[in-house]
Amino acid sequence: MAQNSFNQYCRQEADTTALAQKLASILRPLFQADQSTHLNISLKGDLGAGKTTFARHLIQALGYEGRVKSPTYTLCEPYPIQINSSNPSTATNITANHFDLYRMRDPLEWQEAGFAEHFDEPGFCLVEWPEKAEGTLPAFDIEVHLIAGDDENARNIDLKANSNQGAAVVEKLRT
Repeated sequence: MAQNSFNQYCRQEADTTALAQKLASILRPLFQADQSTHLNISLKGDLGAGKTTFARHLIQALGYEGRVKSPTYTLCEPYPIQINSSNPSTATNITANHFDLYRMRDPLEWQEAGFAEHFDEPGFCLVEWPEKAEGTLPAFDIEVHLIAGDDENARNIDLKANSNQGAAVVEKLRT
């Protein structure tokens, strides 16, 4: 396995949840150390592979307490997250922007929707179906590939780093 990737077989949803929570535990100190940190994460996989499930568990593991829903019809759902909310004076405020581009017919729709500014905000952007906006999205720090298994809740999850920041995150997942 290359150093810029991490692979895990998740037999059930609890395993997927645990991986998302582990990723959140690595991202949390990154955002706390530098409140301007931004990451772009793509979520790739066939319909029903678990992209939205993974996104939901990651966003909630970082501290969002509300319902995380699929942005299929809205294209983007922003989730304000306060990291270390137990102490408001030291809390870090970030936004998780969760995109689902499945219904897009043309990459120009992405540009016309005006979501590009979200890719500069402190926090991260999770993009399901990034290939629908091919060539118009910023580079991804981490690509998450989900492949459904034979069982309804089983999946193989592969994370690949595409930047130095992404590589540092993936390396911590490996240890």
